[in-house]
Parts: sequence; C-alpha cells; structure tokens
Amino acid sequence: MLDLTRVISGPVATRMLVALGAEVLRLDSPQLPELRLHVLDGHIGKTSVMGDLGRPRHRAALQRMLEDIDLVVLGYRPGAMEPFGLEPSQLAVSHPWIGTVALSAWGDSGPWGHRRGFDSLVQAACGIATGCGSGDAPGALPVQALDHATGYLAAAAALRLLTHREAHGRAAHARLALVHTASLLLGHTVSETGGADLPDPSPFMRQMPTPEAGLGCLAPVGSVDGVQLEWPRGIQRPIEITEI
Repeated sequence: MLDLTRVISGPVATRMLVALGAEVLRLDSPQLPELRLHVLDGHIGKTSVMGDLGRPRHRAALQRMLEDIDLVVLGYRPGAMEPFGLEPSQLAVSHPWIGTVALSAWGDSGPWGHRRGFDSLVQAACGIATGCGSGDAPGALPVQALDHATGYLAAAAALRLLTHREAHGRAAHARLALVHTASLLLGHTVSETGGADLPDPSPFMRQMPTPEAGLGCLAPVGSVDGVQLEWPRGIQRPIEITEI
C-alpha cells in the first residue's frame, strides 16, 4: 500500500491499516517537511521513503514501485497529483488493479472543490467553530475531530475496496472529504453533559522505538476476534526512493 498523505487524516487512515496488517510505504518529500509531532503520530509501523516527484529519476522509481502496489491513499486536493499521473482517474487507466482512497477538505466538486483546506478551516465553514464558541467569539473543538474521524472512515473504505476487488476482480475507488464528515457528525445529537468520562489509558500505553529514543503511545483502536490490535514496529529512518 502506498501512502501519499500528510498531516493527520491520511496518516491516521494508513496507520490504522498498519495495525490491521497492511505493509505501508509512505512517500515523504524533502520539500514538504512535517511537524515532528505529526511524524511521531503518523509514521508508526510504516516504511518511510524519501523522494521528490519533481525529479524524473524519483518519478521513475515511484512508477516501478506501483507495479507491486494494490492500494494508494491520496491526501492532496483534487487535481494536485495530475502532473505526476497519480490522480485516481489516471491510475485507473495506467494501473487498473490499484484501488484508490482520495481525501480532501472540500470534496471534488462544487465551487470549493479544488481549494486547499484543513480541519480548523472546515470547522469554521461548517459552523462548528460557532457552536463551540461563547458570546460573539467563535471557538474550536479541542481536537482535530474531522481529521481523525475522516481517517478512520478512510481506513474502512480501504478495506471495502480490497474486499470488492477480491469479490469482483477489479479495483474500485473512494473519495472522502472533511466537509462531508462534518455534515455527518453535525447530524448527531450533542450530549448536554459533554460526553462520557474518559477511561484510564494506562492499560493501552505502549513503548515503541524511534531512531532517536523510545516513544510512549497508545495501542491501536479496536480488536479482532477479541484480540487487541498492536503496532508491528516503531518508527524507522526514511530510505531514499532510489534504494527501493
């Protein structure tokens, strides 16, 4: 599986798939550095490959990698990956066996379809910021709930694509957007009490290795047949795309 995502929602999706047994190659660009916190949270269990798609040699290496890929998760605005032949419609022609899960802020249609965006902007546009505010000042959710919820929905979509290919012998494609997740969540009743008490996380805390030191983190969400999911390994140093 190829992870072409950044920041939170896409890495959450592919991280969940790692916990379920997927082998995930994550492409990172030296031109797009990420916050260290996002690296620690989103890279666990993945093979990080460093490459710049602006360089022909690296693009050629990626094309070779695609021959062994069954699923691509994209986390860029619609059309952004077209110059590299990595849009879902392009992959459907060039690599018809590859399923794609595409994540964006605003979806792929409508007047905002090709805009960039992230969780907090979508919260503001959908009214969540107003609902969380007080008086005349808007507020914000204490967490990036749209990113995380969309990430888990994307992981579920990826599993559905794989079962579809197994059943029908052809790839399929899914598109998810933060704004659609916001609409879904806003359709639910909000608890007047602020939700249930959080459980004690200590039974689910794990120590995982990183290139610098140990990392304290939570085990993956959920279980399979009553067995708690676990991370297969920690965070590894990235390798150059030409070494794959």
